[in-house]
Amino acid sequence: MNRVLLIGSPNSGKSSLFNRLTGLHQKVANFPGITVDVSSGALAKMPDVELLDFPGTYSLQPISAEEEVAVEYFQRALADPEVRHVLCVVDATRLEKSLYFTLQVTRESQRHGKPITILANMHDVLSANGLSFDPEGLAREVGAPVILVSAREGSGLDQVIERLRSALISDDRAGGLWADTPDALLRGTAHQLAHKYGPSGDILVRQQTRLDRFFLGTATGGVAFFAIMLLLFQSIFTWSAPVMDAVEAGVVGLGEALVPLISNTVLADFTSDALFGGIGAFLVFVPQIFVLTFIIGLLEDSGYLARAALICHRPLKIFGLTGKSFVPMLSGVACAIPAVYAARAVDSPRQRLMTYLAIPLMPCSARLPVYALLIATFIPNDTVLFGLIGWQGVAMFSIYFFGMFCALLVTGLVSRMSTLAKTELPFVLELPPYRLPSFRPIARAAVNRCRHFVTKAGKVILGVTVAVWVLGYFPNYGTDLAGSWLGTLGRFIEPVFAPIGLDWRYGVAILSSFLAREVFVGTLGTIFGIEGAEDNMLPLVDQIQASALPLGSGLALLVFFAIALQCVSTVAILARESNSWRVALTMLVSYLVAAYLAALLTFNVTQGLVVFIG
Repeated sequence: MNRVLLIGSPNSGKSSLFNRLTGLHQKVANFPGITVDVSSGALAKMPDVELLDFPGTYSLQPISAEEEVAVEYFQRALADPEVRHVLCVVDATRLEKSLYFTLQVTRESQRHGKPITILANMHDVLSANGLSFDPEGLAREVGAPVILVSAREGSGLDQVIERLRSALISDDRAGGLWADTPDALLRGTAHQLAHKYGPSGDILVRQQTRLDRFFLGTATGGVAFFAIMLLLFQSIFTWSAPVMDAVEAGVVGLGEALVPLISNTVLADFTSDALFGGIGAFLVFVPQIFVLTFIIGLLEDSGYLARAALICHRPLKIFGLTGKSFVPMLSGVACAIPAVYAARAVDSPRQRLMTYLAIPLMPCSARLPVYALLIATFIPNDTVLFGLIGWQGVAMFSIYFFGMFCALLVTGLVSRMSTLAKTELPFVLELPPYRLPSFRPIARAAVNRCRHFVTKAGKVILGVTVAVWVLGYFPNYGTDLAGSWLGTLGRFIEPVFAPIGLDWRYGVAILSSFLAREVFVGTLGTIFGIEGAEDNMLPLVDQIQASALPLGSGLALLVFFAIALQCVSTVAILARESNSWRVALTMLVSYLVAAYLAALLTFNVTQGLVVFIG
């Protein structure tokens, strides 16, 4: 099969052109470092030609691991006899930035005898602002055809296909105009050619500067940042909530319709509780993943996310993170699963790992039912300052702040102890131009992300769900949780939780919460004989208070849930995204041990204070 290489710098519209030419649904983002894989697909109008989409790079002299992979693969591809042509994408509105890299690509292509065509993207932006561009003059100077295209509108793509057909039929061989030119001369030539044939960028620069004065201003920048992040945070809760309810209702309704048709009692219970219960446990996250991916895609494609990363970089750098870590960490307050996906925006491998370490410690929404139960049980519902501040609200704020503090503390300590810290790359971030987002590619990317979650992580989640169901159902067929294998396991591990004042009932609830943290409330309600504890906690609060559980145990549970990594969905996604089960399991064990030790300290300190005060 004939192959064509597609290469260009970040934010040039390369991946969007790839979508246009192949019809595939590649992620398109206006944020450097998003594309990290070499994608391929047959041209829609030339099915016998395979187009290879390379990661966006700024130079053939790489400074990051991702660029090293891209450059190495590009050099190997040029030596491949099946590679017949090279398409190099430049941003016509920022010609000088793109042209140096283009001349490097042209030189390497000529050295390997591969013909090259330059695709000058952003024709629509040039037309909208009345800017001129001379593709013919640039083509004469470079010695390669230059085609003016628009990835957004699709203009000029027919010329690209005609050029490829002609080049493949005639078997063009590239000349050697630039084959022996050093990089220093290429850089100076790029500067001259950009000024000679490219548009004057004053209009676009002034437009971007006016917007940056607002979005990066000392006062307005902070207000805009918090307003946009509040919208992002709120959308994960509010926009996805109706769909999440619909998904849950759909799964429950389907289960209620099918289970009565199964005559075997054990099989019916398995289908109802394990299969449909397990499916609902992870499908309910899909709307959150879609909304988060879509909103972040809008911010990426518009150019704002690069500004947000710039605002957050300095404070996060203290803790070994980067400005690009902020959105994943913020997303983790809603749910760790889409937050781990969002960490792909962090291009540095070490800082991406630091981001992974921080996300599970962010106070996700699944912890909220547990916090609400324990705070309602142990913290009095009294107020101060004429009723403006309640102690329970202060406790909720404190435990949320505690989780965020732990996240920064862990990343700060790990980054300073890591031997990789000294070799970390400098924070380099291009501020792309502001553009209207392309909604269809962003929506497709969000759908693909949801599909990936369901097909990949769903298998692991469902398997663990089935295992826990088997332990809780046998040998008494679900009639008595205390007498099940799970109850036996709870009594077996009771000595582990006894030092923090907890008996086997809380041990079982903690074990079951590995499916999802909020399961802790429902399991505890089942053990205390209270149905629907997830919806109405007051009877369960009364039962726990009547059981005389010590205050130290309640606060220890709060601290334990704030630190422990107890979500199998998060562990599965961490393993998939880091390509390492070792990383995911190390985090699981480390946070569990840290949570237990912190809970033990909290219990002893609290009980000591109670004895001292009493």
